[in-house]
Amino acid sequence: MSTDFKSLQIENRVFPPSAEFQAKARISSMDEYKKLHAESINSPDTFWAREASELTWQKRWDKVLDWQPPFAKWFVGAKVNVSENCVDRHLTTHRKEKVAILWEGEPGDTRTLTYAQLHVEVCKFANVLKAQGIKSGDRVLIYMPMVPEAAIAMLACSRIGAVHSVVFGGFSAESIKDRLHDSGAIAIVTADGGWRRGKIVPLKPHVDTALSSGESNVKKVIVLKRTGQEIAMQAGRDTWWHDEVAKVDANCPAEGFDAEHPLYILYTSGSTGKPKGILHTSGGYLVGTYCTSKYVFDLRDDDVYWCTADVGWVTGHSYIVYGPLANGATALMYEGAPDTPHFGRFWEIIQKHKVTILYTAPTAIRAFIKWGDEHPNKYDLSTLRLLGSVGEPINPEAWMWYHTVIGGGRCPIVDTWWQTETGSIMITPLPGVTPTKPGTATLPFFGVDAAILDEDGNEVGPNEGGKLVIRKPWPSMLRTIYGDAERYQQTYWSTYKNIYLAGDSSRRDEDGYFWILGRIDDVLNVSGHRLGTAEVESALVSHPAVAEAAAVGRPDEIKGQAVVVFVTVKAGVQPSDALAAELKKHVGNVIGAIARPDDVRFTAALPKTRSGKIMRRLLKEVVAGGVVKGDTTTLEDFSVVAALQASGKDDE
Repeated sequence: MSTDFKSLQIENRVFPPSAEFQAKARISSMDEYKKLHAESINSPDTFWAREASELTWQKRWDKVLDWQPPFAKWFVGAKVNVSENCVDRHLTTHRKEKVAILWEGEPGDTRTLTYAQLHVEVCKFANVLKAQGIKSGDRVLIYMPMVPEAAIAMLACSRIGAVHSVVFGGFSAESIKDRLHDSGAIAIVTADGGWRRGKIVPLKPHVDTALSSGESNVKKVIVLKRTGQEIAMQAGRDTWWHDEVAKVDANCPAEGFDAEHPLYILYTSGSTGKPKGILHTSGGYLVGTYCTSKYVFDLRDDDVYWCTADVGWVTGHSYIVYGPLANGATALMYEGAPDTPHFGRFWEIIQKHKVTILYTAPTAIRAFIKWGDEHPNKYDLSTLRLLGSVGEPINPEAWMWYHTVIGGGRCPIVDTWWQTETGSIMITPLPGVTPTKPGTATLPFFGVDAAILDEDGNEVGPNEGGKLVIRKPWPSMLRTIYGDAERYQQTYWSTYKNIYLAGDSSRRDEDGYFWILGRIDDVLNVSGHRLGTAEVESALVSHPAVAEAAAVGRPDEIKGQAVVVFVTVKAGVQPSDALAAELKKHVGNVIGAIARPDDVRFTAALPKTRSGKIMRRLLKEVVAGGVVKGDTTTLEDFSVVAALQASGKDDE
């Protein structure tokens, strides 16, 4: 079945960079971008060698790239220590006493760690790991709340060559067990608990349950005291972080490791339900995250940069820890939820800490819209100079709200497209260069040869939908699926010869801008017409009553698929049959009659992963009348699915 389809949504609003921002930007003209991008594609060795030379290498590379499709080696023969680049290299500069991590807990407690202080903590914990018998190549599972020690543990692992696998602190014991089994981890770093929406999230008990079968290789569990409740500690296996740190000194030289030495394994959901262990290595990943952080966020020494993701996701790895710290930035970390203790929590933090760069997800932006403008309007957001979006495609109307209400109409928005697999940002505006349009990630980053292909591997024309691919290797690319090279080849490289398949459908407009239309599997097939779910959802969100929406297909004897939409309305709006009819008409007016929903279901919430992505697979199962099955370990709130299933039965 063809996955080629026509895009029907057109966006004509354009926002060029302000002259003031452009004048100070690292890259400040489209000519300069085009020249550098052409060099990065045509002479990648020259471009990436220059970028990499800004970092610290214990031994320089013999060759920039060895490409044996689909396996890449970057900076061949080089020796590097990622921890050294994120911490030590700043100690001989003016950044030594600069704040590296600025942390706020959900209850309101705060901490700051300068680069000098971070160095001490990382070295001490690296020595703790060594004292527990952990050595280069060993896998360490990290299951932590959003506290500085999560980043410290990651940097300590990279310092001694241990391979970390961070598991999001909201995942279940079963998820931990699966990841322990796949990675063969010999140690776990965790905490008694963390704070989330005013309640303790029990972490150590989940670890105990995961280990109760005795099937893992885990010999040591190191526990941070965060929430202070009573927990079980198993003698000989479990130790307290503070007790172990007290036994060691802060002398831990950064040993150089091969540029292709594994840095981390991060698990992402697979279509089969079995999570995929995405393997990233040291040199190329470091260069990719360093370079993208520098240019995409236009980082400055006086920035207070806040990425609102959790370190359990790739966004937290790349854009809380490795990218910002390699640049010597001040990175803010926040432990809790955006609605606790009140709906203005994020804006309160921005005002309090004078945040200059905010990088958050469309799902959070849509939640803010739902809660109402009165919450951000209470706070002074004038320190913000740059906004970013990451995760799902951002609906144009959500983009406009972000631009006007949060950015005051003055902040460029970098709407970024990338994946766990890509390691770093792939398609993005550059804030001093790119005229932006609401809803598009715009143009490829340096070194990214992106294209949209049809079933036969031909590039499609303007506004024709197809499969998003990357045609050349890039430094931060995944190296394999851990322990399963065959699955790596089959999943990403088998559709087109030696070309990476991203798994997303996309289109390019007349200006060459990329519009992400959703996962390939999320394309709707209505009466022979193929429509992107993102476009239907964007049309719904452009209605003043709608905060968030998800579109899925339901089997239909006549049309092939009927369009079913799930809609969350803004605060103060009452769902009704009249509103449902109005929304159907609205989508027809915005996109065309072919996209008009057959069924509008109002819901208080949509099923999402804990990283904020809508789980459309579950919605498809709900509308098909079947039982929700498959991998639901990443689901944030199981009650949402139960409520949707119950409402579906009421309709029958």
